Amino acid sequence: MQVALTGFLTGLSLIVAIGAQNAFVLRQGLARSNVFLVVLICAVSDALLIALGVLGLGTVIQSVPVLLEIIRWFGVLYLIWFGISSLRRAFKTDVLATSGNSINSVKKAVLTTLSLTFLNPHVYLDTVIFIGGLANQFGTQTPLFASGAITASFLWFFSLGFGAKRLSPLMAKPIFWRILDTAIALIMFTIAISLAVLKF
Repeated sequence: MQVALTGFLTGLSLIVAIGAQNAFVLRQGLARSNVFLVVLICAVSDALLIALGVLGLGTVIQSVPVLLEIIRWFGVLYLIWFGISSLRRAFKTDVLATSGNSINSVKKAVLTTLSLTFLNPHVYLDTVIFIGGLANQFGTQTPLFASGAITASFLWFFSLGFGAKRLSPLMAKPIFWRILDTAIALIMFTIAISLAVLKF
């Protein structure tokens, strides 16, 4: 459970951020337009990329064991950088913009969701490289970490899409993002320390 929870918190921390994809999901949710399709594409895309990272990096690591140690310390540095970035965001007044038109056409909604997902270079760094590499630190428990991260993605996108009307007033307040970003920073720092100190 601890490994799965670590994967869950890591995945959630990476995707809960102000960005075009989350803003689009929120707008579609507020308009009740193609919500299920949009959130399903986002969540399944994350799951596929995480699985690709876990399986792909796992195969490479088995052939070059020293990569595991390299990826471990890359993960520590990335977590620290992400935590610092979250703390910096906590002192800004940005909010998740809900302005803009929703897309009613199924085709346009699918294409927009896919483009916001797969044309974002950060998604590959976060899912394939980082989560995939971090998951492989847990040896035989790698699937638990990956399943935790995938669960976080499904929970976030479905909550954001179908809970849009209740969440949007909160997300329009800078204090919400300050608290959230501070919490994310603490999670990132905690996982970084665990990764640096503990052997799994």
